[in-house]
Order: sequence, then structure tokens, then C-alpha cells
Amino acid sequence: MPNPKWDIRRRCRLWTKDECWKRFELFPEKNEMFDGQLSWSQKERENILGLLLELVGTDKAVRLGRPEVWRAAIADLPE
Repeated sequence: MPNPKWDIRRRCRLWTKDECWKRFELFPEKNEMFDGQLSWSQKERENILGLLLELVGTDKAVRLGRPEVWRAAIADLPE
């Protein structure tokens, strides 16, 4: 599943039986840190973010940072 199709919702979404293993395989084999960053590739970091957003939901995610940062990111989205 190199380019997963994310189903990120406002609230937590449980994975279906058919999705579970495919989603689990997106996690890196091990965790490492190098130069202040998790040393997975950018794609692996994006996959981890997608997986967590599916399981947590955006309502919780947007509360982790400053609202003005989220608003600025949304304002920069293409039409």
C-alpha cells in the first residue's frame, strides 16, 4: 500500500477487518531518532500521520497546536 487512500474524519474511525493488516504494515519496522527527527523517510512520517489521524480524528488533532497555525494552513489550501 505505497499510496494509501486515507479516510480521515472529524472523529475517530476504527479500521475494518480488511484494512487492519494493510494499515499496520505502513508502520516503520523500528523507531530511530537522528538529528532531532524521527529518521523514517518523509513518506513514512506522512503515513504515520495519516494512520494516527484516522484513529484520532481531526477534532482532537487541531487541539494539539495553536489555532492560528491550523487556520493559516487551511487558508493556503488551493481552491
